[in-house]
This record gives sequence, C-alpha cells and structure tokens, in this order.
Amino acid sequence: MTNSNYAGIPDEYAGLENASIVLIPVPYDGTSTWQKGADRGPSAFLDASRNMELYDIETDSEIYHHGIHLAASISENSSPEAMVKAVHAATKKFIKKNKFVTLFGGEHSISIGSIRAFSEMYENLSVLQIDAHADLRKEYEGSTCNHACAVYEASQNANLIQVGIRSMDSIEVGVNDEEKVFYAHDMITDDYWLEKATEALTENVFITIDLDAFDPSICPSTGTPEPGGLLWYETLEFLKMVFEEKNVVGFDIVELCPNPAEKSSDFLAAKLYYKMLSYKFKHIALEGESGYDADKAFVKVGLKKMKNTAN
Repeated sequence: MTNSNYAGIPDEYAGLENASIVLIPVPYDGTSTWQKGADRGPSAFLDASRNMELYDIETDSEIYHHGIHLAASISENSSPEAMVKAVHAATKKFIKKNKFVTLFGGEHSISIGSIRAFSEMYENLSVLQIDAHADLRKEYEGSTCNHACAVYEASQNANLIQVGIRSMDSIEVGVNDEEKVFYAHDMITDDYWLEKATEALTENVFITIDLDAFDPSICPSTGTPEPGGLLWYETLEFLKMVFEEKNVVGFDIVELCPNPAEKSSDFLAAKLYYKMLSYKFKHIALEGESGYDADKAFVKVGLKKMKNTAN
C-alpha cells in the first residue's frame, strides 16, 4: 500500500513544519521543441521513488529521516513567463521558511525561476549546470523564458559553471566565459576536470541538472538525448566533491521525458535525487536540530550564507 508522500515515507517525516527538505514538482512542457512529455516527468519520478530503497549504502544513511515535504505541484502553464513567475515565488517562499529547496521538472525553462529565487536569497552564488546543451540564448521563439534560454540569466547575474556541454548554437559561443565551460570532448581527456570545475565554484552553489547530460546508454528518456554524455559513477564522484567542498543551497533536476516501455531513466532520476540529498545531509545531525538551518548546514563555519533580505 502506498501513500501520497514522497517515496511513500511515513507521515511523521512528510509534514512541512518538521521537514528539512521541500520538493516542488513542476510538470511544465510548454516550450520544448522536439520530443514532448517532460510534463509527465515529475509523476514518473515520484512513482519510481516509491519503489526505491531508502537506505543509501555509500553514505550509510536514511536521509528521509530529515523530513522531505512534497509540495503542491506548480500547474501554471498559461505562458512561459507566468510559469517562471510561479516557480520563482514558490521557491523563494520555501527558502524563507528555512527549507532546503529542491525542484523536479518539467522542461529546463523552470530553472529560470528557481535560479532567480536563489540568486536573490544567497550572496556570491554559483550556478552549476550539468547538461548536454548550453541553453544560453537570450531569447528563443519570442520568449526569454524558453527552455533554450534556461541559464542565460544566470550567465549574466551569477557565476555560471557549465559541465558536460556538447551541443550549442553559434550565437551562444562566448556568452559565458569559456574558462567556465567544461565541454564533454575535453573532459574525456582531462583527468582533473572534476577538481577544476569544483575550484571554479564560489562557496554557495545551486545545481541544475538536465538529465540529457547523461549518456543515452544509461538515460535515454529525455527530450533531446545527445551521444557522448556522462556516466553514473563519474557524475556521482563529481557531485560528492561539490557537496563536500561547497555549500550547496538547493538544486533542480529537469527534462525527464518518460517512456512507458523504458523505466530505467525514471529510476535513475529517482536515485540521483535521493543520492544528492544523501550527500547534502549525511554530515548534518538529526538529534537536537529543530530543522534545516541554511546558515549552519555548511561544514565550513564562520561564513554567513543567506542574504539578509525581506524581499
């Protein structure tokens, strides 16, 4: 028997008041230009999560004990701009409640709203984009909130580090500092790309992962699969390094385009989400904590993480 909580966890770990983590589903697919279906991504992800073991072997942890609240889905789809506004508002609302905010899309345009909210709330923010596509167009098909523009705003307002890139338009070349772009064809021969990418990040990091960053051999169910992508364990090694060395303040995962005949991509997304939470919370004590504290959750002390803002 299942319930409506994330991964079927008991109610005592799913309520907003006591949960350290909030998960916002955003089933939006309004601007994708090839395979449609990313709006079904959150549902497929949640279904896979309910069939996943909740003990993580690597970190020897059951992170759901920190509490994971499944927020109401953001259903706004009247326009890309309206969707971004709704995502921004919901994300910022939960950050202000001192929650570790995560999102699952949906196409990559949802990240415009989430990144905007984190940029407003955290000082000296880096955005780590793990993706096959550059997504650096200023405008596409009449909108600045198209999936092809997912990180253009971040390139202008934050320290954008791009990893796994292997597809872009000529107009995107030079939009982001080339030293901050880790192309897939270079990564394959660079034994130190993990260290270089991590060192390029500032202390506060928001991670956005487009699942087409992964090679189609392990994650084929995305809107625009690209050959030559990342594999599972090298990705986890990189993420583990980032979580250990930096203050990851939140993340989103996007572009799962579920295929009823191929469930492995759904399960990869589910495992990836839970693994990232395990890396974040494995060093954060449960006893004596009233909940997640954005200013105390980082292992390096003495740094104020969140902006003092009432906006």
